[in-house]
Amino acid sequence: MHAHDILPITNRRLFLRQSGLGLGGIALGSLLSQHATAAPGILGKPHHEPKAKRIIYLFMAGGPSQLDLYDHKPVLNEKNGTDLPESIRNGQRLTGMSGNQATLPLAGSVFQFSKHGKSGATVSDLLPNIAKMADDLCFVKSCYTEAINHDPAITFIQTGNQLAGRPSFGAWLSYGLGSANENLPAFTVLVSKDRTEQGLYARLWGNGFLPSTHQGVQFRSGKEPVLYLANPDGVSADSRRKMLDRLAELHAIQAETEGDAEILSRVQQYEMAYRMQTSVPDVMDFSKEPKDVYELYGEDAKTPGTFAANCLLARRLAERNVRFIQLYHPGWDHHGSLPSGIKRQAKDIDRACYGLVQDLKRTGMLKDTLVVWGGEFGRTNYSQGKLTAGNYGRDHHPRCFTMWFAGGGVKPGFTYGSTDDYGYNVAENGVHVHDVQATILHQLGIDHEKLTYKFQGRYCRLTDVHGTVVKPLIG
Repeated sequence: MHAHDILPITNRRLFLRQSGLGLGGIALGSLLSQHATAAPGILGKPHHEPKAKRIIYLFMAGGPSQLDLYDHKPVLNEKNGTDLPESIRNGQRLTGMSGNQATLPLAGSVFQFSKHGKSGATVSDLLPNIAKMADDLCFVKSCYTEAINHDPAITFIQTGNQLAGRPSFGAWLSYGLGSANENLPAFTVLVSKDRTEQGLYARLWGNGFLPSTHQGVQFRSGKEPVLYLANPDGVSADSRRKMLDRLAELHAIQAETEGDAEILSRVQQYEMAYRMQTSVPDVMDFSKEPKDVYELYGEDAKTPGTFAANCLLARRLAERNVRFIQLYHPGWDHHGSLPSGIKRQAKDIDRACYGLVQDLKRTGMLKDTLVVWGGEFGRTNYSQGKLTAGNYGRDHHPRCFTMWFAGGGVKPGFTYGSTDDYGYNVAENGVHVHDVQATILHQLGIDHEKLTYKFQGRYCRLTDVHGTVVKPLIG
């Protein structure tokens, strides 16, 4: 049976009326008697025993260069400046930004690579702290996607479809498993401030065709972490409570008349906002964090809105059983001046990623928290534009890119998949975006083929019509 195989609300409404009960009355009673009850998901319980209880997804928007961070290719340095062989490209499409270049000169990385830990994972000197925890990480160097430009590629990896309008990853998880915290949403979003080179859109954490209760809630730095949450001047908590009670009664009448489930979702959103008036200030209060925590995450963690501060906030949300915590760090789109641009980005995230994983590890939370790191695609092995001794750019490259995972039941100190000597094609164990999504859901106890929602006459799911769990990654 599909998760969405339930009677239409209009039929249920007619039945309840004939039984002397009103849909709105039942729904209202449920809502008002459970002001502080965590909401269950449509599945009721996971399909199988989960290895992870929550996800912290560190999304590097813009497409970080795997060739300058993790996937060392000495051949590119040896053949630096020579044209990309057609036998390697094999007629594959390029973007309009480099497709008209007279030549495609191979660009070896200017950064140094070393092997780290007992696992011998290869990491560049841009990421010394991530390198230190190589034995905690599971690297996948053979990821690939279907989209070659940012908007469809980001939309694809975040929603499972290149077209806008589908539910985001966190929304699917909220729909399937519900919330594990009565006073915080199941799905929260944090975006690094001052890193706006790559545009992001609220639909990336939207609910799509799922009920609106499952959309991501964005937390911001500043006096108002969640917009429109505080009561206006002159409105007390008591008067707000009474207003919500009366509003819920009116919505219940409307729901009974119109049979629209979204009306009751709206009431649930109001109730969550009311509870968040006290829970959000608590989670945003870093004043009791000890000094050694800031030593882990770095000084940037003291500046609200930075990636480091968001990583620390992610740990605080994870402690409170928020199920899906999405961090976006834009700025990785290095078509030109890559060496200087990627240095800045790496400095932003290196210490913070290390701090987050080690913080979760020392508190015992890493074993049931799955940390995911990656972007929407990789970068080309050739230079976009002019190549000089110390400068180059890289275009979009969907054929292969690197992601890493930590905790949540994946194998630590493990590298899976590989690319060819030129870093252009997957050579072994390719992992499609839908395979990544299926594997993450599997770690949370979900069979990706069984978490569905009927929309426009079709049962839809995050992984569309394919996707395979990558079992070698599972510890």
